[in-house]
Amino acid sequence: MRFNGDFHIHTNYCPHGSTDSMETYVYQAIEKGLDAISFTEHAPLPPSFTDPAPNKDSAMQLKDVDKYILEGHKLKQAYKDKLKINIGFEVDYIKGYESETRQFLNQYGEQIDDAILSVHMLHTPNDGFVCLDYSVEAFSDIITLFSTVDAVYQAYYQTIKSSILADLGPYKPTRIGHINLVEKFSLQFPASHRHEEELIHLLHLIKQKNYSLDANTAGLYKPYYQQMYPSSKIMEVANQLEIPLVPGSDSHTASAVTKGFDQYPSSIMLSNPSNIT
Repeated sequence: MRFNGDFHIHTNYCPHGSTDSMETYVYQAIEKGLDAISFTEHAPLPPSFTDPAPNKDSAMQLKDVDKYILEGHKLKQAYKDKLKINIGFEVDYIKGYESETRQFLNQYGEQIDDAILSVHMLHTPNDGFVCLDYSVEAFSDIITLFSTVDAVYQAYYQTIKSSILADLGPYKPTRIGHINLVEKFSLQFPASHRHEEELIHLLHLIKQKNYSLDANTAGLYKPYYQQMYPSSKIMEVANQLEIPLVPGSDSHTASAVTKGFDQYPSSIMLSNPSNIT
């Protein structure tokens, strides 16, 4: 199976990624025969929000956004005959910070080509926030805050629901990122059940909104998960609902572009982002 593009790629502007230049990612994409890529760097967190990750390295800095976009547009022009390069963001949905997120999107929406809406930050019962996917040790602490693994799952899926329904303005991303990221540490901390009912409910909401879904291979390489985000079963349900599944490696190093793409189930139909031709 040949893949047209990798539409979830990070860059050296990500503080928890590698120092590989954006151009190095472009080289890899061309070498692998892709027609298109999307740079979807972690958008800066809202100015009034304090990053709860231990190293406070969840997202790019606001001061780097213009430089990131400029560098991306230079690469678009330089390689336009070899590769379609899309510049965009992976935007965090953080409950209670919708207004600041909308302001950011309104400011930069016209300058980008593609975007993903993801949940990494969970509001906790003690009125704080945690970074959901930081480490297995940190996830253990999150379970303690919520009392049970299943309570963490329920809070996560409720936040995903809020992200789908949120009014983030005309530039709101319409692709939902790694919809079951909460399962990243499930081999170490299994829930009492698979929570598929919640996921299928979210798929129906995504269908109603005419949104698409990130078909993310990064989970295959997480030691406590070892599956795609979402699972093959949930991808099949998405296909049945005719929800576009957009391939993405979620790469944070150039060598990881298209990593795991050979493991997409043959029964799954993949799509380009709807705004990309």
